[in-house]
Amino acid sequence: MVYILAALLPPLGLLVNGQPISALVNLVMIVPCVLLGLIFPLFFLVPSAHAVIAVHMKRSDRRQREIVDAIERSGAPPPNWRP
Repeated sequence: MVYILAALLPPLGLLVNGQPISALVNLVMIVPCVLLGLIFPLFFLVPSAHAVIAVHMKRSDRRQREIVDAIERSGAPPPNWRP
């Protein structure tokens, strides 16, 4: 759901995902992209692409942090353990 929000309303999607600084950067980025989008229509997609990529990176960082925490909680492997 956050990905759809980030694609359609980029600053709001970033705020919901807990990235206020990225939301401000995205909001500032929208103004020149709209102006340049009148000449080159691909510029309309730049703020949405930025938001979707930022949401994906934040979620993958959270997932990786959860895995590392789980490994640290479980402790070291037994002394005679081999992979």
